[in-house]
Amino acid sequence: MTFLSIAMLFVAGFCSGAINAVAGGGTFITFAALSLVGVPPVMANATSSIAQFPGYVTSTIAYRDEIVHTLQTAIGLAILSAAGALAGALALLALDNSEFRAMVPWLLLAATGLFAAGPWLKPKRADGAHVAVLGPLSGRLVQFATAVYGGFFGAGMGVMMLATLGLTQPGDYHRLNALKNLLSVVIAAVAILVFVTGGLIAWTAAAVMIPAVALGGYSGVYAAKRVPQTALRGFVVVIGLALAVYYFLK
Repeated sequence: MTFLSIAMLFVAGFCSGAINAVAGGGTFITFAALSLVGVPPVMANATSSIAQFPGYVTSTIAYRDEIVHTLQTAIGLAILSAAGALAGALALLALDNSEFRAMVPWLLLAATGLFAAGPWLKPKRADGAHVAVLGPLSGRLVQFATAVYGGFFGAGMGVMMLATLGLTQPGDYHRLNALKNLLSVVIAAVAILVFVTGGLIAWTAAAVMIPAVALGGYSGVYAAKRVPQTALRGFVVVIGLALAVYYFLK
């Protein structure tokens, strides 16, 4: 790996962590950088997952009080999420790079559209609380499907999960966000275990990006006070669309 490639991965990891801290969508940045330095798409997807994992953990720790108050619900959804993530990750493991490459631009377009719609998908309640729209069975099925997607690809998973939890779980935004963060840890951990055992991690690239993502996440608090979320969201959408075009033409 050249010095230029290492520098690109570090900068991409830093930007990814900062963007996740402010607006979300950092996976687009890490996946794009890994693709540009020549990492095959299946491996780029798996390596991007492991690079993002520390951020999921720290976000969950920050919401530990909310999680404790909904522990029974959290455990049930975590078990479903683990099963869904395992199914999604094994599905990815079964594909070769050419098969996955053909799917990537469509996945990126769908994830980019989902991310762009994020502000309208987040649950907003004037009184800070609401009643679930879907019943328990429907809620479990929706969470399982979301976890399958997260284990398979992952980009936009957080936005998707926050939207679906808003339909299936009662409580305010912070409770839903706490559940989302915890379930993201579970989904990512299961997927990473499959990817590691399947030999899909580009470890050199991961070693560069993981500390960069962590540093960017810490710095993102500073950026959050100065950079509008709409500007960062627009930047991520442009990256997602450009990456989709890149894979369509490749």
